[in-house]
Amino acid sequence: VFKTLGTDVVKSAFEDLSKHLVQNYGDVEELMDAGNINRTTAATGMNDVSSRSHAIFTIKFTQAKFDSEMPSETVSKIHLVDLAGSERADATGATGVRLKEGGNINKSLVTLGNVISALADLSQDATNPLVKKKQVFVPYRDSVLTWLLKDSLGGNSKTIMIASSVVRDPAFLPLG
Repeated sequence: VFKTLGTDVVKSAFEDLSKHLVQNYGDVEELMDAGNINRTTAATGMNDVSSRSHAIFTIKFTQAKFDSEMPSETVSKIHLVDLAGSERADATGATGVRLKEGGNINKSLVTLGNVISALADLSQDATNPLVKKKQVFVPYRDSVLTWLLKDSLGGNSKTIMIASSVVRDPAFLPLG
């Protein structure tokens, strides 16, 4: 399943969402390539080819066990997420649609940070029996991104985050 979250999160959160049955890695690779081709990109004042949307590629594994007494099914999901970068509006020179896209991107990234912080607070409370349990609200519904990833961020899941950052501002580049 591939989806980009871009310009109007409320109106088009699941526009062009699709499901595909795959048989091998080649099928997966073709779908990822098609998704990348369809991904929204545009030039900004900071980047010639800037991602204007997050990309989410979900692989769902279903394992059926046919037992004469009790058939069962185990379902696992892997979300491969490529987050659009956060850019300051004044640095990009964005206006109109590009400014709105940037605002939506930044809002979803801030919400992701808030969700992770809330989950960390819950985790700390759970590991220390001396701490009185407090009510911690996890704001999954504050963005489409976190709502879509809810089952992978909290509960019975394992989450791995890999970050890649490219700094283009000369003030942050090494001397020499």
